[in-house]
Amino acid sequence: MGSIVPGLWDKTRITLEMIKWEHSIFALPFALTATILAAGGVPTLRTLSWILVAMVSARSCAMAFNRWADADLDAANPRTRLRAIPAGQLSRAFVLGFTALCAGVFVLASAALNRLTLMLSPLVLIVLLSYSYMKRLTRWSHLVLGLALGLAPSAAWIAVRGSLDPRILVLTATVMLWVGGFDVLYACQDYEHDRGAGLHSLPQAIGIPNAFRSARVMHLLMLALLVWFGLLFQFHVAGWAGVVAVGLLLGYEHSLVSPRDLRRLNAAFFTMNGVIAIVFFAFVAADLWLRSRVG
Repeated sequence: MGSIVPGLWDKTRITLEMIKWEHSIFALPFALTATILAAGGVPTLRTLSWILVAMVSARSCAMAFNRWADADLDAANPRTRLRAIPAGQLSRAFVLGFTALCAGVFVLASAALNRLTLMLSPLVLIVLLSYSYMKRLTRWSHLVLGLALGLAPSAAWIAVRGSLDPRILVLTATVMLWVGGFDVLYACQDYEHDRGAGLHSLPQAIGIPNAFRSARVMHLLMLALLVWFGLLFQFHVAGWAGVVAVGLLLGYEHSLVSPRDLRRLNAAFFTMNGVIAIVFFAFVAADLWLRSRVG
């Protein structure tokens, strides 16, 4: 028994590292933004709990499947060869089984929310899992990743309301461009590997300097959509302050890296994007709360 418990703990720790569970912070605040807007405040504990279960299980499923699908590519890339499968820490069969388990939990959570979330759950899984193969097919795989995360706000809205409001699709498009833009920047560090492996990415197709320009355009379009979103939901002062804060943080994020200096890419990619998501949710939540107090 003494050897089983440490072994189970090690496998759990490695699995959590593999799926980067802490990076759930990217999409989760945007899903929560849609949740409170759909509910007009805080939803029921039951609904909120199942939304969180659906979010975590869907993302874990996608990340585990990506590690399974990319195991050979990861083994050939100096940056990723120490990931769990190439390093021999987890078997392919275990990771595929974990993927299936997470997919099952996601469908269960969708069924617990309402009929429409259950009906749409297979489509969501198709989008989430297909991303892993997009880099083999198109330079625009970054936007597929963006769509995978961007589905979260629309899914959360449906989870609360049982129907889709076209206005929330603007936030889905916003997240898609936001994620797509920073994934373009992140892909710059694999430029040489992608060229040699025959993989597609925007940096590989148009070069790193032009990829940086493309990421900036995506983020400018994202900010334009965020303004539109604020107009659609009639933001007051706090909501607009959140939009301004996102713009300033994005500007700072882009200042951290350049085509000639990618050393601070992880800080720009992980830390700043987590901050952006949380800050926007906090301002929207404050805006909604202040409006309810005035009303």
